[in-house]
Amino acid sequence: MGEENEPVLIYTTFEISDDARKVGRALVESKLAACVNIIPSMTSIYKWQGEVQEAAEVVMLIKTRKGCQAQALKHAKTLHPYDTPALLVIEPREVDTDFAAWIVDQTSLNSDRQT
Repeated sequence: MGEENEPVLIYTTFEISDDARKVGRALVESKLAACVNIIPSMTSIYKWQGEVQEAAEVVMLIKTRKGCQAQALKHAKTLHPYDTPALLVIEPREVDTDFAAWIVDQTSLNSDRQT
């Protein structure tokens, strides 16, 4: 498996589940992600514009591969409602080979990608 086919996760957060669903669906439909997981109800504490904030958020994990990573990040940022979204790429140390192949298949460049 070449480097462009190595699986990666992209971590991001949203204020509401509907926004996460919209971005997640767009990424999967455009074949920039094989799957997204939306995890509801997390509390975030952070400093923004000089003030400590506390907010409820939802987490989204985007399952994709290195060959789609740049486009997936760009597409997610374009659709994201936050001015400065958290978009973190996580490279797993080990991935089941069948699952990795499924990610490649779902994000195949020879399929009808819509971007």
